[in-house]
Amino acid sequence: MADKFVVNAQVRSERGKNDSRRLRVDGKIPVVVYGGGSESVSAAASLSELAAVIRSDTGINTVFSLNIEGDGAHDVIFQDRQIDPVKGRLIHADLRRFSKGEKIEMTVPIHLTGKAAGLDEAGAVLNQALRDIKVLCEPANTPELIEVDVTNLEGGHAIHVSDIKVPSGVEIHEDGETVVASISIVSEASLEPQLEAGEEPEVAGDAPAEEGGE
Repeated sequence: MADKFVVNAQVRSERGKNDSRRLRVDGKIPVVVYGGGSESVSAAASLSELAAVIRSDTGINTVFSLNIEGDGAHDVIFQDRQIDPVKGRLIHADLRRFSKGEKIEMTVPIHLTGKAAGLDEAGAVLNQALRDIKVLCEPANTPELIEVDVTNLEGGHAIHVSDIKVPSGVEIHEDGETVVASISIVSEASLEPQLEAGEEPEVAGDAPAEEGGE
């Protein structure tokens, strides 16, 4: 699992546009933290650290640690955000805080491993039908990816969601009959010469005798 992002913040005591301007000068933006069975908290967080979370592979769906000075660290995720329409920069964020033991639904990429046995057949092709899968788990246990071993996959067969093994504490939230990967056999179709409309097929043999003559 990849290292979790940590964003540092301080509790805000002031409000208003002037305070927001001062925060931006210091490289920070106002954030409000909700949920987790506790009262909401207004804080000022590092803009560069929040931007790094948004630029990550999982973007605004990333669960990260918000370390509020004097209040401790909390697992949070973006709930809402405001972007400056001119500069395209983050200017405010609402963050959802998770209580201990709370599970959330996340989308995780699927990575195929191994060489499928069926690929030894002529014309065999490995097809990955499902590239992401929904899982339910605690934020701290969210897997970076789900590995699916295709080593024993034969031609004409498939691996379904119900065949996937996941770590303890992780539940799959997809239809078990959904195909994840399969082996198909592609054969070259024999191409018949196509005749244009109204054209008679040629017949091998002697040319017909011309009419007329003595």
